[in-house]
Amino acid sequence: MRSIYRDIETLRAGGAEIQGEPGFGYTLVNDGSLRPRTFTRIEIEALALGLAQVRQMGDPTLAAAADAVLGKVAATLPSVGQQHVLHSVSRVHRFGDQARQAFAANIDINLIRQGCWREEALDIGYTAHSGIVTRRTIWPLAIVYLDRMLVVLARCCLREDFRIFRVDRLTAVAATGISFRPRRAALLRTYLARLDEESEA
Repeated sequence: MRSIYRDIETLRAGGAEIQGEPGFGYTLVNDGSLRPRTFTRIEIEALALGLAQVRQMGDPTLAAAADAVLGKVAATLPSVGQQHVLHSVSRVHRFGDQARQAFAANIDINLIRQGCWREEALDIGYTAHSGIVTRRTIWPLAIVYLDRMLVVLARCCLREDFRIFRVDRLTAVAATGISFRPRRAALLRTYLARLDEESEA
């Protein structure tokens, strides 16, 4: 509960008009929209750089979302802030088709993203390094953008263990309608901890 009270105070400090007090409940008054925030120039640089990185990842849906976010943020800034967004000095550039090749996919990555969000098992077709194609059911936990490839961290129902699947080796993805909610966050923490241990071994 203390974290909720801290969040309420943070929202109030950010401009939200919230009535109420602990033990009696809270009400967000007016239209619920927060006043525009201001950013320092280095914060704008960080924001522009991060969104530029997303736009170059080769994922059309995320790229479009990054453009939308940048537009919404810029719209709330004063004119000088908008100029800083347009002329940020931090840049991301990949030569040729590096991004498209690195993050190429034969399937719709949105299906995996939706599976993670909904905590819903997926049926996949996967080509092993040997060239053999297998079918299996996974619990998708996260999509990870590595330097040269896109991978899915998942719990493999066939192996009953965690596995990493390269997206460029996926031949098919289909929703099953089978939920593993609310286990995704806990499973992901466990898997990431294991990967950290393995990297330090």
